Amino acid sequence: MESLIGLLVAVPLLGAALLLCGGRRLDGIGHVLGTVLSFASFGIGLALFADMLGKDPEQRGLHTTVLSWIPVEGFQADVGFQLDQLSMTFVLLITGVGSLIHMYSMGYMEHDERRRRFFGFLNLFLAAMLLLVIADNYLLLYVGWEGVGLASYLLIGFWQHKPSAATAAKKAFIVNRVGDVGLSVAIMLMFTTFGSFAFGPVLGAAGETSEGKLTAIGLMLLLAACGKSAQVPLQSWLGDAMEGPTPVSALIHAATMVTAGVYLIVRSGAIFNGAPDAQTAVVVVGAVTLLFGAIVGCAKDDIKKSLAGSTMSQIGYMVLAAGLGPIGYVFAIMHLVTHGFFKAGLFLGAGSVMHGMNDEVDMRKYGALRKHMPVTFWTFGLGYLAIIGMFPLSGFFSKDGIIEAAFAKGGTQGLILGAVTLLGAAITAFYMTRMMLMTFFGEKRWQPDAEGNEPHPHESPKSMTVPMILLAFGSVFAGGFFAVGDRFLKWLEPVTSHEHGDPAYGAGVISGAALACMAIGVVGAWLMYGRRTVPVVAPRGSLLTRAARRDLLQDDFNHVVLVKPGEYLTRGLVFLDHSVVDGVVNTTAATVGGLSSRARRMQNGFARSYAVSMFGGAAVLIAATLLMRAV
Repeated sequence: MESLIGLLVAVPLLGAALLLCGGRRLDGIGHVLGTVLSFASFGIGLALFADMLGKDPEQRGLHTTVLSWIPVEGFQADVGFQLDQLSMTFVLLITGVGSLIHMYSMGYMEHDERRRRFFGFLNLFLAAMLLLVIADNYLLLYVGWEGVGLASYLLIGFWQHKPSAATAAKKAFIVNRVGDVGLSVAIMLMFTTFGSFAFGPVLGAAGETSEGKLTAIGLMLLLAACGKSAQVPLQSWLGDAMEGPTPVSALIHAATMVTAGVYLIVRSGAIFNGAPDAQTAVVVVGAVTLLFGAIVGCAKDDIKKSLAGSTMSQIGYMVLAAGLGPIGYVFAIMHLVTHGFFKAGLFLGAGSVMHGMNDEVDMRKYGALRKHMPVTFWTFGLGYLAIIGMFPLSGFFSKDGIIEAAFAKGGTQGLILGAVTLLGAAITAFYMTRMMLMTFFGEKRWQPDAEGNEPHPHESPKSMTVPMILLAFGSVFAGGFFAVGDRFLKWLEPVTSHEHGDPAYGAGVISGAALACMAIGVVGAWLMYGRRTVPVVAPRGSLLTRAARRDLLQDDFNHVVLVKPGEYLTRGLVFLDHSVVDGVVNTTAATVGGLSSRARRMQNGFARSYAVSMFGGAAVLIAATLLMRAV
């Protein structure tokens, strides 16, 4: 079975090569080819999964080395793949949800003249993401990490004729490069510390390494995770990335790419376990981002940007859980998987609404769509119930696990983290209920577009609704399936390990508190948006609302703290270059040139002038000689 591991990456990579290099002759079948190869990769994953289930938990890991990449003295880099329970979970999520999004894209991108290229980029993304999660060393993981960044840049800016899309793609690329510096530095530190960057030697020796070195490596890994997973302070790119086609938002910014940071932290658990300060930094970043994204999601009228704030918040839950150590690793990954189902379904549902509303994204111009789009309404509604944590849907089990793990941390820290997770649950219920009410309930608020065309809402084709229905099933049943009998915990424990915390409150009390917070958020949203007529034009709002509409001033902060100082630094360097560096060179050249010009005048070609010069020189030498003798 080891020989099949490489095919996981090779199949979608072949699709990307064919679709991007095959030319227009593949325009008619490119979307079909890309989708078939994505499902083929999913089939390979299922075959490997079935083989893995037939083995004892401790014997389920597979490892294969394809080739020796960089063999030099003192430095060995291999292209090797590792498939264990953790990476298998990601393989099934990436290929399964990714294949459904490919199917959805066949209908959504039907009229796009560059559809073949779009599917080529999707296949390229799958290949890079799969390489990231099955690599057996950090250097090869870095290759997949950068490949994901490239593919996301190409997909976010796919509609490059729109200046906003091109700008968003560049912003995502640049912000992610900041995080990527952290990963590259971490890999260098690993090699100087452990003499290797393979998972086995690095993670195996982490327990015998000084805390200071592990802290430095852990903080650099956290910086990398912040970039890919849109965590504070590198979160500013995610909202703008909604300029890409909706399937891109579902694939990259809901189910796969933004979870890469969570994978990196959990995979590197041995490093963080030996570095309490780095672990605390992970928890703080997750807690802050959890509330940051939730608050932003409450104020957005753009349905996709509201979901982007939600994604930021839910990834914050996962990062917080990963920062709790062995208490939270399993729950972080469990929420990652359930989130992949319901958030992908929500994004595809948003795309279905846009498809029926002439690409309108403003929820204030929706209303009463449940009558016209019943399949979209029910699938979106199930995703909504899952994300707010309604029992017994998926989000209830995975999010409750994180809340319980937060309280199990113990002491003041556990109390604060538990309170943050409960507050996040209430805000999540508020903004998602707001979205449901503004989109599917109330009176219709449709308006003609700039060309005078009034929307005529209609249900999407089956190529779009079938993936939404399948994702809705996952949103409903996945969490309960994982939780019953601790299936998911037992599945991951051999890789991630697990410690049962001892919360100050019983699990029933915490679940009751979570459901109560959810109810408060739902009722609050209904009082504000269900009982009242939603105005087409948003009111001015409070100071917090206005700040949240501008992403809590994140771009203003970046402009003041990073952009402006960068501009001043650039101007200073240009002045230094022109006035000092070039000044010294130019002054030296001018001096030599001036002296040369003056010296050249002495060479006038007249013999009498040369004779006088020789006579003067001889006289000077004689005078100097006599003077020296006299002294």
